[in-house]
Amino acid sequence: MATDKIFSPGRRVFVKRGALMLAVAGVAGIPVLAAEEDVEEVAPPEDLMREHGVLKRVLLIYREAIRRLENGMELPPAVLARSAAIIRDFIEDYHEKLEEDHLFPRFRQAGVEVDLVNVLVQQHAGGRRLTDQTLALCKRDMAFHEAGSRRAVIDSLQQFIRMYEPHEAREDTVLFPALRKIVSKHEFAALGEQFEKKEHDLFGQDGFEKFVEEVATLEKTLGIYDLGQFTPKT
Repeated sequence: MATDKIFSPGRRVFVKRGALMLAVAGVAGIPVLAAEEDVEEVAPPEDLMREHGVLKRVLLIYREAIRRLENGMELPPAVLARSAAIIRDFIEDYHEKLEEDHLFPRFRQAGVEVDLVNVLVQQHAGGRRLTDQTLALCKRDMAFHEAGSRRAVIDSLQQFIRMYEPHEAREDTVLFPALRKIVSKHEFAALGEQFEKKEHDLFGQDGFEKFVEEVATLEKTLGIYDLGQFTPKT
């Protein structure tokens, strides 16, 4: 009779090590081999950094949009509009809300990196204003044809990129690594559960994967999906 260990890992769970479990009953001389699978949840900082990966890929789309607009090349308005909508839905309304509701108050209460947190909050607000502007411009038929409107789109995207590249880098290298120092192990684990629940409530079980796939589709539309094209030529 075979015995199987069945588990259903979520996005924040991965297998550290595992072995095939074999059980043969009624056959003399054949031992039972079994090894437990150690399952570990992905830590909240790592989860937030992966979401930053989605942001970085959209920033690459923004850079390609700027290049096309500056050189009079074709840019499908729907591609830029959807990219900005991903920033709004996944980054600003979800990822940044997690930071503002669950991380920043803890740093303030602990008196750790308070000045940094204050700047990050200001930049979140500034990013939302820029996204509002980009989305509004994408709705205008002439935005990519009239020189003045095209310049406004470029300026909005450039300001967003200029702010968010150092913004996310500072979070990844300073703020997120410091989280373990200001919360207990229990609280640290609970944050991961809260993050996962919020994601599932908003986007379903595979929200992160769906956004990654959608960003990949946008990259393919603009011809920037192939990673090899970014390799320096000899």
